[in-house]
Amino acid sequence: MYVKKAMLLAGMLLAVFVLFGCGSQQGSAPSQKQGPYTIGYDVYWLGNSWSVQLQEEFKAAVAKNKGDIEEVFYTQSDNQPDKQVSNIQSMISRKVDAIIMTPISPSAAVPVIKQAEQANIPVILLAATAETEDYTSLVTVDDREFGRVGAKWLAEELNGKGNIYVLNGVAGIATNDQRFSGAKSVFKDYPGINIVAAENADWDDAKAKTVTATMLAAQPDVDGVWSQGGSMTLGAIEAFENAGKPLVPMTGEDNNGFLKKWQQLRQSGGENFDSIGVAKPTWLAESALETTLKILKGQDYKKDNIMPPPRITSKNLDEYVRPDLPDSFWTSTHLSDERIKKLYE
Repeated sequence: MYVKKAMLLAGMLLAVFVLFGCGSQQGSAPSQKQGPYTIGYDVYWLGNSWSVQLQEEFKAAVAKNKGDIEEVFYTQSDNQPDKQVSNIQSMISRKVDAIIMTPISPSAAVPVIKQAEQANIPVILLAATAETEDYTSLVTVDDREFGRVGAKWLAEELNGKGNIYVLNGVAGIATNDQRFSGAKSVFKDYPGINIVAAENADWDDAKAKTVTATMLAAQPDVDGVWSQGGSMTLGAIEAFENAGKPLVPMTGEDNNGFLKKWQQLRQSGGENFDSIGVAKPTWLAESALETTLKILKGQDYKKDNIMPPPRITSKNLDEYVRPDLPDSFWTSTHLSDERIKKLYE
């Protein structure tokens, strides 16, 4: 029931995106290739549950489109740019029909993307950008907008003034840099907002808990937390609770553990806590495969399909949270209940 609601909301969002033509331009469709196709898919990282669920979303999409796909050539890059370059080069050597990749380094990926394009192999960027225009299509949400939405909400919650902590993700990753850039573009308009501590917590709840505890010891006078990841927000909440500090407004994501905690706090009435969840859905992997098949079939597609991030507020929180599933689940998904439960057994 919960997944059906989330899927309905995601479907409505997608319809809005299509209606208003999100993305900067139409792609120029290549000549149609005869299927079924061999597709190269690089698993950029399996270091957290979001990246694991992203891969599972892709596998589910492959199963739905098995009539068009002869083989998927999988590689895994372990969040290492050099390894990813080598993996993409191996796909080029195998003469796959298309490559789907999540650039680990926006600069290191550039030469190999150009190599693939020179070999007439379409390159579809999934959930991260690269510093080149030589890719075929980009499928993602607007990470700068992700940062702006949370920052705007927090600034307004604090009436434009107060001390805040910043919890960033993994240093050097385009997603991390773009989200923080978006947040800073908002905070500069609020001179009363002071960032008193900022650390990378690697999108990890345990590390965020440790980092926030250190912040609380060094800078205890705090009014809010801007976090660019829901599991990090959960860690921050736990750090506040362990320190006996009243909770402050915090931004979050669609991480189920964070959403469950948020719901529990609202239901208990014991804490005056509110948040906003800004999502980067794992169903982007499904959208990337759909775009890939359009390209191979010579159909129209968007070169830059950059969608606005879905938002979770106190008004629609109950439609996203899944009390029956683990904390590590991400709720903006198109996966079936059966597939979700098998993945998180």
